[in-house]
Amino acid sequence: MHVFATAGHVDHGKSALVRALTGIEPDRWDEERRRGLTIDLGYAWTRLPSGAQVAFVDVPGHQRFIGNMLAGLGPTSAVVFVVAADEGWRQQSSEHLAAVHALGISRGLLVVTRSDLADPGPALADGRSRIARTSLGDVEGVPVSALTGEGMPELLAALERLAAATPPPRTDGRVRLWVDRAFTIRGSGTVVTGTLGEGTIAVGEEVDLAGRPARVRGLESMEQQHDRVGPVSRVAVNLRGVGVSEVARGDVLVTPGAWRLTAVVDVRVEPVGGSERLPGGASQQRLPSQLTLHVGTTAVQAHVRPLGADAVRLVLDRPLPLVAGDRAILRDPGAKRVVAGALVLDADPPELRRRGAARRWAEQLARATGTPDLAAEVGRRGAMRVEDAVALGIPLPPTHSDEVAVHGPWLVATSALEGWSAALAQALHRRVAEQPLEPSLTAEAAVAVAGVPARALLPQVVHAAGLELVEGRVWVPGVRASLGAAESGLRELEERLAATPFAAPEQPDLDAWGLGRAEVAAAVRAGRLMRLDDGVLLRPDAPARAMRVLAGLPQPFTLSEARQALETTRRVAVPLLEHLDNRGWTRRVDGSHRQVVR
Repeated sequence: MHVFATAGHVDHGKSALVRALTGIEPDRWDEERRRGLTIDLGYAWTRLPSGAQVAFVDVPGHQRFIGNMLAGLGPTSAVVFVVAADEGWRQQSSEHLAAVHALGISRGLLVVTRSDLADPGPALADGRSRIARTSLGDVEGVPVSALTGEGMPELLAALERLAAATPPPRTDGRVRLWVDRAFTIRGSGTVVTGTLGEGTIAVGEEVDLAGRPARVRGLESMEQQHDRVGPVSRVAVNLRGVGVSEVARGDVLVTPGAWRLTAVVDVRVEPVGGSERLPGGASQQRLPSQLTLHVGTTAVQAHVRPLGADAVRLVLDRPLPLVAGDRAILRDPGAKRVVAGALVLDADPPELRRRGAARRWAEQLARATGTPDLAAEVGRRGAMRVEDAVALGIPLPPTHSDEVAVHGPWLVATSALEGWSAALAQALHRRVAEQPLEPSLTAEAAVAVAGVPARALLPQVVHAAGLELVEGRVWVPGVRASLGAAESGLRELEERLAATPFAAPEQPDLDAWGLGRAEVAAAVRAGRLMRLDDGVLLRPDAPARAMRVLAGLPQPFTLSEARQALETTRRVAVPLLEHLDNRGWTRRVDGSHRQVVR
C-alpha cells in the first residue's frame, strides 16, 4: 500500500477529489458535511488500475485547522498538492507548501481541480513554478474536474507513476505508529489508527502505547482483517489493556524496549521553501524562545536554545521517541505560521554547562553532518542504534571492534558495557546480602541501577555481569529467595495444596506456619505459590487442575456447581473463576452461567 496526503488551500476541492478517486466520503463529521468544510483528518483508499493499493489522508485546508493538517502530513512520504483552476494559488497553498518543504517530502503531484470552471493552464504553470523551489522539486501536474470526470484517467496514471517512484519501506524495523485517532468499538474495546511507516505489527504481540503496555487484539487495513500488517499501511489496531480515555492523537505506539524517549534534542533549522521568513545564516537567532514542534501526529511545546549558525536545542514539554534523521516542523503558535523545518541531529545530546560549551558543541554537530568517528560517537553516548548511526552518516564496521560491539540493532561501547555490568553485579550482590527474601531485581530496577540507556540492552549487560535474567527479574545464579525458618511451613502448605488443591489457607493457618507477608511474597515471586484476588493463595498449577474438573461438568455451569465440583468455598471459587475468565479459558454465558472455552 502507498499512503499519500492531500494538501492545499481551503475549498479547493481536496475532499471532492478524494471522493471521486475512491468512492469514499473522507469527511467523517456531520458538521463537515453540513458546512462543506474539512475540519479533521479524513481517510479513504482505492486500488489503482495496476492493482496497487493507495490510501489518502485528506487534511483540512482552513487556516484555523492547520494543526490537524500537520498531523495528517507528518507520517506520509508523498503528497498530492491541490490548487483550484478558478482561484489559483492562495494563502493556505503557501502555508501547506511550507510544511511539505519543512518535512523534506520529496515526492508529490500537483493536481489542478475545477478545470471545468476555468482554464487550468495558469494555475498549473504557477503551481509547478512555486513547488519547484521546494523539496518536492519538479513535479508532474494534472488538470481534473471531479464533477465531470475530465482528467481522471490521466490522474490515475500519474498516481501510478508516483507510487512506482516511492522506495519500498523497511518491514523488519522497529514499529513507531503515530496515533491520529482513538475510539471504542462495542465488544472490541479500544482502537487506534495511524499510518504505519516501517516495521510489522502482528495480532497477539505486545506493544507500548503512551508509556502503557498493551496487547494487539486485532488488526484491520482497508476494512479487511489481518493477522499481520506491514508498511506502508493505514492500519487500525484493536488493543487490550489500555482504555480509550488514556489515548489521544499524538500518542505513539511502539515496539517495547526498542525506543528511547527523549525530551531534549539538537536540530538543524532549515528555512521553509519559497519563504523569506528565514533568509539563512544566523536566521535561527530570530526564532521565538517558545515554539510548537510538530512531528508525526503530535504537537509539543518546545523551548528554543540557539547553539550555532543553524543549530538549536529544543527542550520539549514531554518526551518522545525521536532519533537522528527525524524531520519535524517548527511553528509559531502566536503568529500561526510555519517557521522552519527541523532535522534531528542528536536525540541524546550532552549537557552544556560551561561557558562556550554551546558554541563548541555546535561546531561538533556541524562536523557530525559529515563523517563522524564511530568509536568517538558511540563512546560519548555509551550506546546508539545502528539506524541512528546511519542517519548521521557514520560508516559502520563489518564486525565487532575492540571499542565498539554490535548487539542486534545496537552499537555499544565496550567500556560502557563493562561499567554497566559491574554496577549491576555490585547492586545485586548487595541486595542478596541485605534482603534474602527478595534477592533479585526487576528488569526495570536493573536498568536503573546499572544506568543502561535502553531496556533492550539489559540481556547483554546481564550476560556480561555473569548473572541470570529469568521471567523479567535478574538473579545471581543459584540464588533464590530463602525463607529461613518459614521454609518448613511453606512445605507443609505445599503438601496440603497438593492433596486438596483448592483448600486455600486462611490467615490463622499462615500465622501458624510462620508465613508472614514478606515470606508469602517471596514464595509467589519464586513461583511456589500463586496469589488470586482477595489474597487467595494456591499452587501455580491450580488453574490447570480446575479446568480438568470444570470440563467434566455439564455446560454451562453455575458458580455453585463449580464450587461443589472443586470441593472449595465461595471465597476461593469466585476469584478462581474470574482468573480463568481473564485467561480466556472460561467465559460468561449470562449473569449466572459460565462455560469452558473449547
